[in-house]
Amino acid sequence: MSDYGYTKELNLPYEKAGTMVREALHKEGFEILSKLDVREIFREKLEIGFRKYLILGTCNPPFAYRALQADENAGLLFPCNVILYENGGKTILSIIRPTRTMGAIDNMELRRVATEVERKLKHVFEAVW
Repeated sequence: MSDYGYTKELNLPYEKAGTMVREALHKEGFEILSKLDVREIFREKLEIGFRKYLILGTCNPPFAYRALQADENAGLLFPCNVILYENGGKTILSIIRPTRTMGAIDNMELRRVATEVERKLKHVFEAVW
């Protein structure tokens, strides 16, 4: 685990892991706001090859609302990113830790929201194996 995210190697093919991640996010109340296929973007814009690498920008609307009530500029730290990629034939899952990103803001309510969101994201992390 890095200081700013939860990361693990999965015993799943990339596509199956993607399905499990989306299901786990939905179960925890997260919406997928953006889906960036980095490999495809690099192919189209740079004409280079790259491994499978997906960035999902996620949001849990009730928590986003609470965060914006606590600090209108908290939106600068949205969405919560989840990445899935292949590395050396293995599938890797990494999920942001909102307590790290929002911990820089001196606002106790925002920190409480970040803690709750991180708990839900940790459930997502643990649900995908």
